[in-house]
Amino acid sequence: MLIAAILFLILVLAYLMTSIKIVRQGYQYTIEHFGRYTATAVPGFNFYPAFFYRVGRRVNMMEQVIDIPGQEIITKDNAMISTDGVVFFQVLDAPKAAYEVSDLYNALLNLVTTNLRTVMGSMDLDETLSKRDEINARLLNVVDHATTPWGVKITRVEIKDIRPPQDIVNAMARQMKAEREKRANILDAEGSRASEILRAEGQKQARILEAEGRRESAYRDAEARERAAEAEAKATMVVSEAIERGGTQAINYFVAQKYVEAVGKFATSPNAKTILFPVEATQLIGTLGGIGELAREALKPDAAPAAPVRTDNARTDQRRGPFELPEA
Repeated sequence: MLIAAILFLILVLAYLMTSIKIVRQGYQYTIEHFGRYTATAVPGFNFYPAFFYRVGRRVNMMEQVIDIPGQEIITKDNAMISTDGVVFFQVLDAPKAAYEVSDLYNALLNLVTTNLRTVMGSMDLDETLSKRDEINARLLNVVDHATTPWGVKITRVEIKDIRPPQDIVNAMARQMKAEREKRANILDAEGSRASEILRAEGQKQARILEAEGRRESAYRDAEARERAAEAEAKATMVVSEAIERGGTQAINYFVAQKYVEAVGKFATSPNAKTILFPVEATQLIGTLGGIGELAREALKPDAAPAAPVRTDNARTDQRRGPFELPEA
């Protein structure tokens, strides 16, 4: 009896141990009652009587990744490219993932592969190389919509690599080189144009400043000539007034001044070696005498006019100088 009791106790303990289901975190178990799904065991302690209930599928509820192997794809412009990628997904409904699809991983792999061919095959080679984000978004939308009945959420679809043929790679390299050379030539041309424009602007400003300088100089010269003309006119007017008052010394001074200036120009001429005066010495002395009288009259306006100066070699006919007026 004792042995039987011990055996019974061992069997009970084994039955209880078999009926207890410990589910790890991140997993869910489907419980089947005689082969029919009845419940889902969540992480933690679960008790289901053995022989009546059993674990059907152990479903991983964590986010998982599937590597898409490389494959050949023909683009819209008949270019052959090789590509591969990865798919991130997460099971949201364990019973659907366990019973709605036979092999979840294989189904996801084939679904992504076929849609990848469809999406990239409808694009040109340049679009496939430059629009990876658009490809990823289209794949994500299509695959996620197709896997919704399986209780699976596609979180990301990423294209890892796109490898065009070698001849296309070489052609793209030449195209890139030509484009860079084109940009360099454009930049050189723009630099030359800017340099020419700046140089022309500088020359323009220089000509403007030079013209303004000439205008200012001409204005100053005209003003100086105007002032000189005014002074000459004023001197002539003063001499004329003096002549009207009967003063002959003023005209003598005026003519003598011009005479001296003319003689000075003869003396300073670079080609003049000898100066010949076509006048007599007495005439020059008479001129100087007239200038002296004019000076005395200026200093003593009330004094009587002095007698004309005569030289020792003056002739008896009293020849007058060229600047003296004949007596009335």
